[in-house]
Amino acid sequence: MEQLRDCTLCPRNCHANRLVGQRGYCKVTADLLVARAALHMWEEPCISGEEGSGTVFFSGCAMGCIYCQNHKIARGLRGKVITIQRLSEIFLELQEKKANNINLVTPSHYVPQIIKAIKLARENGLRLPIVYNSSAYEKVETLQMLEGYIDIYLPDLKYMDREPARLYSGCPDYFEYASQAIKEMVRQVGKPVFAQEDENGLLKKGVIVRHLTLPGYLEDSKNIIRYLYETFGDTIYISIMNQYTPMGSVLADPILGRKIREEEYEVLIDYALGIGVENGFIQEGDTASESFIPEFNGEGV
Repeated sequence: MEQLRDCTLCPRNCHANRLVGQRGYCKVTADLLVARAALHMWEEPCISGEEGSGTVFFSGCAMGCIYCQNHKIARGLRGKVITIQRLSEIFLELQEKKANNINLVTPSHYVPQIIKAIKLARENGLRLPIVYNSSAYEKVETLQMLEGYIDIYLPDLKYMDREPARLYSGCPDYFEYASQAIKEMVRQVGKPVFAQEDENGLLKKGVIVRHLTLPGYLEDSKNIIRYLYETFGDTIYISIMNQYTPMGSVLADPILGRKIREEEYEVLIDYALGIGVENGFIQEGDTASESFIPEFNGEGV
């Protein structure tokens, strides 16, 4: 916890003393702020399965994307303050509800507390894989703290182009950090391991990199898919998402104010197939909907 006295957990390097209530870019102190802990059905099939993924939504975020679908907790800071002991109990309660895994959503700014909670939960019978679900705007040094605690990494790769990273997330250095972070994630957990040999079972270990396609940035999306495939090949899965939903803050934006057109998404999928991507997930139908955004009502907290 002393790391929070001069916090440099993420690339923002705020040096906030979170132990005395200071807040850095992520907007949170050392207090664990959790908005929801419940079974979630809308992850990739090998994460959710039939029973659901045991998702824990943490409040605060080091990215602050202007189009964030979870803005109510990322910047609005909706949630409840809980103890590390309580977090460990939540993990065990989700296991009792038959969750397929424990899915930590936007966890980066709480890494020291999460490690303690996982230790406590494992001492008390936690057996589920742990999923680290993040923006990938991470420092390798912070990820190294998690080695041995995380089984599945579920990072985004949002941008290669520095300009949209600067405009929409205030971090022109996003790709510099995210690319190194994903390499560290792959180093830690290796190739995907499934519960069944036919790869239709639940993922037990491995990395799935998500890319949310943004309107107007098809070329950047293509570059991202090519980078991932050329760098990692079949050692990762690539999840190409079309669920971008314009929220109130960007509805008037000439670029971000619309959904992805079906033909744009099809071009990107065809591109991925054309360069040889086989280990991947796509979304079908009209997934750009607020139905993918859960109620952050304190359930399970």
